[in-house]
Amino acid sequence: MISESRWWKEGVIYQIYPRSFKDTTGDGIGDLNGIVQKLDYLADLCVDAIWLSPVYTSPDVDFGYDVSSYRDIDPKFGTMKDFRKLVNEAGKRGIRIVMDLVLNHSSDQHAWFRESRSSRDNPKRDYYIWKDAKRRGGPPNNWQSVFGGSAWEWDDSTKQYYLHMFYKEQPDLNWRNPDVRQDLLDIFKFWLDIGVSGFRLDVFNLYIKDKKFRDNPAKLLGLRPFERQIHKYDCDRPELMGVLEDIRKVLDAYPGTYAVGETFLSDHEKSASYCGDRLLQQTFNFDFLECAWNSGCFASEVEEWEQALGEEKWPNYVLNNHDVERAASRYGIGEDDERLKVAAGLLLTLRGTPFLYYGEEIGMREVSLKRNQIKDPVGRRYWPFYKGRDGCRTPMQWTTKQNAGFSDSDPWLPIHPDYADRNVETQTEKPQSLLNFYRQVLALRREVPALSCGEMKFIGDLPGGVMGYERACENSRAVVLLNFRKTEAECRISDEKKMYLKTLSSKDGLYVKQNLSSVLLKGDEAIVLTTTE
Repeated sequence: MISESRWWKEGVIYQIYPRSFKDTTGDGIGDLNGIVQKLDYLADLCVDAIWLSPVYTSPDVDFGYDVSSYRDIDPKFGTMKDFRKLVNEAGKRGIRIVMDLVLNHSSDQHAWFRESRSSRDNPKRDYYIWKDAKRRGGPPNNWQSVFGGSAWEWDDSTKQYYLHMFYKEQPDLNWRNPDVRQDLLDIFKFWLDIGVSGFRLDVFNLYIKDKKFRDNPAKLLGLRPFERQIHKYDCDRPELMGVLEDIRKVLDAYPGTYAVGETFLSDHEKSASYCGDRLLQQTFNFDFLECAWNSGCFASEVEEWEQALGEEKWPNYVLNNHDVERAASRYGIGEDDERLKVAAGLLLTLRGTPFLYYGEEIGMREVSLKRNQIKDPVGRRYWPFYKGRDGCRTPMQWTTKQNAGFSDSDPWLPIHPDYADRNVETQTEKPQSLLNFYRQVLALRREVPALSCGEMKFIGDLPGGVMGYERACENSRAVVLLNFRKTEAECRISDEKKMYLKTLSSKDGLYVKQNLSSVLLKGDEAIVLTTTE
């Protein structure tokens, strides 16, 4: 049983993009009651928490990442009553709720910004970042928007620029203002009082900007102006540490709660620097997402992340999320899921917290969209060089029925044409399916403490293309072997034969009691050997 205080360390967090999970109203958009309907599925999968991408009121310029009211549920997803029902029903199944908090910026439709832009002397003016034009005209400095163009937007009515690190409809909040900081900290308390267990903090290391608003230094290489800058003054300012300490104080007043930060422009050292006893419990390091299908690449990333964090901080790992091409398309070969089972074996057995993304467990592929089907504004702007993020956000494939059982009407994004074969219903009936392998590994992870809380040590002298490590915790031990190549590999795992009570293979399923000193791995095979004294 996972402890109250360590659930985010020992558990598995499942990300849901609510628009695409399950529609119960027939409007083609997923909703909170759809998630409630599928809680038994998630409980059976053995996940411990759900991370919800934003469900707050939003005009959807950036599909929920432009919030117009932080304390309301958008009607397309349901009501606050529906949300409380979700928290309650999930809790009955031992599943916690993690909210996505977008606090670097709000929507330009938020009441604070409407007041802020109404006049220079409005009490809310300093809730956002306003600056005069340069003496000769033009933006206050050279900062660029992540989504293209200057990060400054001219407001003709008050004759000043406001800062927006993303779309112009997403003005940046002024965290240096004590009133803003308190109002934002109160948002944490509001959702914690309802029963939320944690938060994912969107681009948290952008919260504080340089006090003098100095120009960013130039960088030689980069496709877009944003990438041709060193982000010295618009990101990672030292005063951010005080903000994170304030957030942690709020969390510590609610035992068992948690925050994980999305580190913008992350690397190992930067991400690790924001974790600690007085800071965030975890941050994401996205270098793992960039690995090619290569055992050495993954092993190197694990070693570097572990080294940056040290012994006291706890890592996390992710192979998919709402911003990147699905791993099944990056690593899979056609409709063959054997590599994806190896990826699952890796993600779910490393020392650290695994984050799953809806549909990953059935190997959902990226959907290729025509230009007129693109909804993501970034994709519309940069087509055909970048087609946006819609391809990884398409509806969950539940059944063989029309619209994959997601909705009774046309869904907001097209469903992958392979849904008739690739869906939860079909894979549940196939013992060797990817879904059933996920279920087996997740169940074993709960049963064997070494897989959730144990220390990790790499096994040396393995054949090329094979990654292996040992996990140990309390009275349990596990050995994980992952073959990234298509040919067999003989792996020596100890100097003498040892008894393993359970062996889980991605090829042969679960079997028991093996005396082993070496293992013959098939091509594209993951094996987990476990024992509990």
